[in-house]
Amino acid sequence: MSYLELAGLQKRYGNSVAVDDVSLSVEQGEAVALLGPSGCGKTTTLRMLAGLVAPDHGAISLDGAEITRLPAHRRNMGYVFQSYALFPHLSVARNIAFGLEERGVARQEIARRVDEALALVRLAGLGQRRPKELSGGQQQRVALARALVIQPSVLLLDESLSNLDAKLRDAMRHEIRSIQRSLGITTLFVTHDQVEALTMCDRIAVMHRGRIAQIGGAEDIYDRPATRFVAEFVGRANVLPIQRDTQGRASVWEQALPVEAAMNTDLFVRPQRMRIVPVSEPVGEGMARLTGRVLRSVFVGDHVEVLVEGGGGQLTVEMPSGIAIPAEGAEVAVVWPHAESRVFAREAP
Repeated sequence: MSYLELAGLQKRYGNSVAVDDVSLSVEQGEAVALLGPSGCGKTTTLRMLAGLVAPDHGAISLDGAEITRLPAHRRNMGYVFQSYALFPHLSVARNIAFGLEERGVARQEIARRVDEALALVRLAGLGQRRPKELSGGQQQRVALARALVIQPSVLLLDESLSNLDAKLRDAMRHEIRSIQRSLGITTLFVTHDQVEALTMCDRIAVMHRGRIAQIGGAEDIYDRPATRFVAEFVGRANVLPIQRDTQGRASVWEQALPVEAAMNTDLFVRPQRMRIVPVSEPVGEGMARLTGRVLRSVFVGDHVEVLVEGGGGQLTVEMPSGIAIPAEGAEVAVVWPHAESRVFAREAP
């Protein structure tokens, strides 16, 4: 048995199914992301784990002991809320000490552990400030310190970076991951941001309509999506309708492609896996190829997005900045390794 086990968790609100048969195993010291769009059940799953919501069915075990019906205050879990939920009338130090005071820890021990927590999140010397006197990133660190100071068995992060601006969010991703690794603390992180999930966690559980659609490492989720939803939600993908002729041969843009596909299927290819070459360049073994014309190109910093049109459809190719980009209207070939192609059933309208 893994350190943390979720087995068949279900939760309904009236006729609405929020979480539907979610099972998940997490090893001690592992960081796992629950990734998905709003309403997919990820926060409800986290709140059931924390003891803030009671499951209708299923079981939760921690370190070999079942805790499904255990009150939240007896689960020893640190929870960082999306809004941080800091007490505005208390100092930073008192906010961090709150959980220790509730547990009856001796005053001298509280002072020592609060100082350690402040140093851990790089807020040493700011203990006497009030939350309103801190920046958003500093408030986020206070909330993290408050969750860590109780020395929890599991750290739970609920969209805890969503209120920060893009640059600060990027910095905090790396900082939180560094702290998690240094402490070796088991962590579950709820997010709708795929970059956060890909960079902060050992594994990712992609949730869809209350269920886990796929769980795996970042490369597995990105390069080998198990479902159409995962392929569309994680990263960007070109979705190209596949046609079949009377002999059953597959084609895209009325051009034959070496793919095995049933009726009503679409071809998925990541823009980063494609490249643009002259139409006259021969196709190597194991490569797929489409021809079209450049509609436009857009510079976006570290790469250029080139939109190619052909056969009644469009696709995007991401090319590195600094290389020659074909002019608008130019006839080009788009090539990619056939192994990068993924085929999924077309969704009903």
